Amino acid sequence: MHGYLSSGKSFYYQTRFFERDFNVYAPDLTGFGDNPDMPFPYSLDDYVSKVKEYIYAKNLKRPTVIAHSFGARIAIKAASEDKGLFDKLVLTGAAGLKPKPTITKTVKKTAFNILKRFISREKLTKFYSKDYNALSPVMKESFKKIVSFHLDDRLKDIDNKTLIIFGKNDKETPLYMAKRLNTGIKNSKLIVLENAGHFCFIDKPNKFNMEVKEFLLS
Repeated sequence: MHGYLSSGKSFYYQTRFFERDFNVYAPDLTGFGDNPDMPFPYSLDDYVSKVKEYIYAKNLKRPTVIAHSFGARIAIKAASEDKGLFDKLVLTGAAGLKPKPTITKTVKKTAFNILKRFISREKLTKFYSKDYNALSPVMKESFKKIVSFHLDDRLKDIDNKTLIIFGKNDKETPLYMAKRLNTGIKNSKLIVLENAGHFCFIDKPNKFNMEVKEFLLS
């Protein structure tokens, strides 16, 4: 399951590698890639429901899932609620945990909260990321629902054998998040790839694939 503003094609190196030995599925989540725009602002629960629909439609029995960033949000929530849905989990650059506060973010948030009392939100676009500003109105509402939902308290409910694999240079989901995942998910293992960032499965595809294959066959 791919990340936000991405598609199933982001797993090109993994699809090509793993389809030699496994049945591989790399769908586009609703609103991304070749999948049509969502009819209303999806919440994380809506995405979990869509993933379940896909699994049942394909008649898959407890598939192992490789989930990146936003896709990992979905996988974490789904696995914590339905222990029989997945077999093993591979979480890479996983989003969904509450980030540490920083001085820059605190100052920016304070300034935004003050200014929004006097200026319309439409005129405060400089406070938003370029990616957010490029979203359609319905996608913006969906995005706000998703990022405001933190999954820290769900980790203890995951029983699946889990591989956590992060790039050492990941700026989007820093290594402290990987370590928090490893501590929170009882049956998990953490691997950190050198010279790789948020898309470590693209930066270091051979190393990533071999680590995942060893995990799947263990």
